Order: sequence, then C-alpha cells, then structure tokens
Amino acid sequence: MKLEIAHLYHDVMNIYGDRGNIITLVQRCRWRGIEVNVSGITIGEQLDPEKYDLLFFGGGQDQQQYAVADDLKGEKGQAVLKAIENGAVSLNVCGGYQLMGHYYQPDDGPKLPGIGAIDVFTKAGNRRFIGNVIVDTEWGTLVAFENHSGLTYLGPKARPFGKSVVGFGNNSEDGYEGAIQGKIYGCYLHGSLLPKNPAFADHLIKQALERRYGSVELPPLNDTFETAAHNSALKRAKETH
Repeated sequence: MKLEIAHLYHDVMNIYGDRGNIITLVQRCRWRGIEVNVSGITIGEQLDPEKYDLLFFGGGQDQQQYAVADDLKGEKGQAVLKAIENGAVSLNVCGGYQLMGHYYQPDDGPKLPGIGAIDVFTKAGNRRFIGNVIVDTEWGTLVAFENHSGLTYLGPKARPFGKSVVGFGNNSEDGYEGAIQGKIYGCYLHGSLLPKNPAFADHLIKQALERRYGSVELPPLNDTFETAAHNSALKRAKETH
C-alpha cells in the first residue's frame, strides 16, 4: 500500500513541534511496510487535488497567516477543497485550523478569509491560552500543548473534536476542543499531537488509506515508548492544572 501526504505551508506554518506529526505518520506507515511520500507545498506552488490521501496544515504567527490566506484565495484554496471532496483526510492545527474555516478576524487588521472547508470562524481574543492540555475524544484521552489567543466557534455543520478536561479549548467558553467535519479535523493541539497519541495517528492513517483501498486493518505496533510519552504528558498536565 502507498500513502501520499501533502504538508501544506511546511516552511511558514510550522511552530511548537507541528512537523512531528508528519514524522509520526511517516514512521508508523514504514513500520508496517506502507510506502509513504510527503510533498511540501508552500506559497506559490500548486496542489494536485487528485494525488493526496492526507493533508496536514500546521500553525503559524499572524504575519505568516496573512501570506498564506492570500495564497489560498482562488485556485489554491479550490484545489484543497477538491482534494477533500475526493476523499483526502485533513489534519489542521491552530493557524491551519483557523484558515480551513470561514475566516480569522485579528484584533488589529483586516479579516483573513479562510476556505470554508470546515464550519468554524475565529476572532482574536485579548488573552493568551497557553499550557498543557487533556482532551477526551472518541480515540481516548489525548494530550498536547496549546498556545493561542484565537477564539473559535463552531457552526452547525461541524461537531467538537473532543471535550476539554485540562486546557481552554476552542474559546474558553463552551468546554470543547477542536472541530470535525467529515474527514477534516481541526484543533489547537500542538506539542506535537500525534507522537504521544498513537491511536489517533493510526485512525488518520487508516482513513487516508481507505481512500485508495477501501476497508483497511492496520497491524498493531509496539507502542511502549509512545505510551510512556503519553503518560508522562498526562501526569504533567494534571500536576500543572
């Protein structure tokens, strides 16, 4: 089996360890004998909507988000939407999450339009949410790290990614973290997310493979180190809560 991954804006939207998500996806595929290819696609470069099984879009600062939002206008954004329509899985963290929604409204400056792939919108808040995070999800308890001031709100087409146990979540108001719409996943979970949460990493791999191959069962891996990292992060988050 083969997996094609597009790492969107890998050189400008890559903070707080987000690249570790790509490393994890690649390694967990290779351990299973799955061929995997990662294409970094940045500003000014085209995306083939027929090619990719999985899209990853990380976080960045406001300055980078302006440039990326401009690049996503027109043909580039339409190609991302087409890839999702064609069955690609999409994981989006922080700034990537915001730009996959309808818009991000900074505190000072023009509104950044998103591509509307997921039914959320974001506005700047006056408080920075930072710290370790615990989220209850359908893939078990996830651990991560957040650092954002954006306040994201879900529309009726999206559902929460999970319930915030420790951390501020989407907006510090509704008690939820992230959003899911079809095979699109958005969240504020840095740190990076997938190395410490192997069950969710495998869920993404499985869904992405099913685009080409139909129903797929992944052979289990020895996750001793991943589980130890998860448990250590869980313990630290509880202690600092």
